[in-house]
Amino acid sequence: MLTLPTGDAICYSGYRRGQSPGERIYPSLAEIREDLLILKRRWRLIRLYDCSPHALRVLEVIRAERLDFKVMLGAYLAAEMNNFGCPWGGTYAEQVLEANHAENDAEIGRLIDLAGRYEDIVFSVAVGNESTVGWTDHFVPVPRMIEHVRRVKRGVVQPVTFCENYVPWRDTLRDLVPELDFLSVHTYPVWEYKHIHEAVNYSRQNYDGVAALYPSKPVVITEAGWATNSNGRGIQPQNSSEEFQAIYFADLMDWTHAAGILTFVFEAFDEPWKGSPDPLEPEKHWGLFTVDRTPKQVMRPFYPELAPRG
Repeated sequence: MLTLPTGDAICYSGYRRGQSPGERIYPSLAEIREDLLILKRRWRLIRLYDCSPHALRVLEVIRAERLDFKVMLGAYLAAEMNNFGCPWGGTYAEQVLEANHAENDAEIGRLIDLAGRYEDIVFSVAVGNESTVGWTDHFVPVPRMIEHVRRVKRGVVQPVTFCENYVPWRDTLRDLVPELDFLSVHTYPVWEYKHIHEAVNYSRQNYDGVAALYPSKPVVITEAGWATNSNGRGIQPQNSSEEFQAIYFADLMDWTHAAGILTFVFEAFDEPWKGSPDPLEPEKHWGLFTVDRTPKQVMRPFYPELAPRG
């Protein structure tokens, strides 16, 4: 019987202004230490998305500072096949796909290496993130996902999962499920135009629909959150606010705590590098803290000394 850790959990990506994974400009050790000292007051489980220098530095800081965090370590998988259904461009030249194939193999190697070197900190590993859903721009076909997962399972001692939107778990991922130790589901009612007062019930439906299909597999939530700004791209501006984020967070915590569901809130800090250049692009505004590490409404009761004055 698989036993996963308990406790409050959060997705962490520490990129600040002028930093981005695409440009390979990563947060420093000092910046990561500042972030983790903020987060340790409220969370003990952290999810990381890749095996970049950023992830390595996070693990280094946790060990050096002897911080009481356990980590779900992820591997970022680039597109290995064109996805013509992606609305923002999921098609690539053949040589790019071939290079991605090789780089994904290298990323899997880094995942295995870091999981071994930081076995005391890494409690599970995730082989990819949103790589099979219909709108992804980094599509990886299921047979190839199975190859990646089998390689990881041969190389690590930790439980192995894959993080994906709830929809593919209902059909296209059925062949992948037996390869995994547990399933990781994403639920975003605000992306599906749900009102705040129906949001947590919708998330519960998303979760229960997957869990009912696979009663022998533990299911966790690896992303659930609410945007605090939007330019209208995919999220109605009137449906994004700090007030709504606080309501959804409270409802989500009430439900998942009572049900005993491990849930990673998305996400710790706003990330300006994401999405389009528009400053109100919703991808930039999911943090419980701003990019300046100021707590938004939802976190002010826990961090009164960091809240804005006046």
